[in-house]
Amino acid sequence: MKINKLTLKDQSIFTRYLGFQREELAAFSFANIYIWRALFDIYWTCIGKSSLCVFFRDKIGCFMYLPPLEKEKHPEAIKQAFMFMDSINKNKDISRIENVPQEDLNYYRALGYLGHNKYPDYLCLRRDLDLLRGNKFKSQRASYNYFIKHYDFSVARLLPQDAADCLKLFNLWLDERKKQNTDAVYCGMLEDSRKVIQEAFANYKKLRLTGVVVRINGQIRGFTFGYPLHKDTFCVLYEITDLSVKGLAQFIFRQFCAGLKYKYINIMDDSGLENLRKVKLSYKPERLVASYIITRDA
Repeated sequence: MKINKLTLKDQSIFTRYLGFQREELAAFSFANIYIWRALFDIYWTCIGKSSLCVFFRDKIGCFMYLPPLEKEKHPEAIKQAFMFMDSINKNKDISRIENVPQEDLNYYRALGYLGHNKYPDYLCLRRDLDLLRGNKFKSQRASYNYFIKHYDFSVARLLPQDAADCLKLFNLWLDERKKQNTDAVYCGMLEDSRKVIQEAFANYKKLRLTGVVVRINGQIRGFTFGYPLHKDTFCVLYEITDLSVKGLAQFIFRQFCAGLKYKYINIMDDSGLENLRKVKLSYKPERLVASYIITRDA
């Protein structure tokens, strides 16, 4: 088994394997995989030449970020993938497969594996996010209108040369978030996000990311960006705004979605954070896209 360390040159082969199945989970994207290099060593291999397997490794251990990418399912690929993880993990309970879609759950269970709920992705209709019609979007519409009435702003595409100013804004945003919530786990997640965003900006064009910035008095006070998952779905990866600017979050989200030409907007998962869950649910997603973690029976 030849193990390859992930590089940007691997994007074409990943695109081919990711195209075998149409998935709604945001994890099924090369851009989404690659940016996690900020936190993990990422490796991949083809088992039996037809099953591409992606492994994430850090000081805790090794796991599969996605199920095997393949045209047809091969149970042997799963078995060999667990053997590889077990060869690295002192604690074999760490060996697992993450981001398994709902439609594959029974397949794994039939093979004797266990499925555990992971945080779902929130899938919204882009048209709803653009129009914000009706009582269900009354709050967002009011915030949007407040912003456009009270601020002199401009909107532009997010370009690679904006990275330094965006990261400066992110650092200010992070400091404010830490003041509001001092929980160690939450603060750790914020620091991880800083590293992931830096990785995304380092290869923004090569990863085919796209986004917008909002400037007030010439300064970037908000930015957002993401990537297309397939022809019908776009994933909003990050949205960061100056928390002191009322209505900016609602404005930039609506403005970004309005400029996209996709039926659905995937606004990612909530990482198990209650406040984030409430915000995502407030945008009335059409459905939650279930995700599972696969392990073995102890």
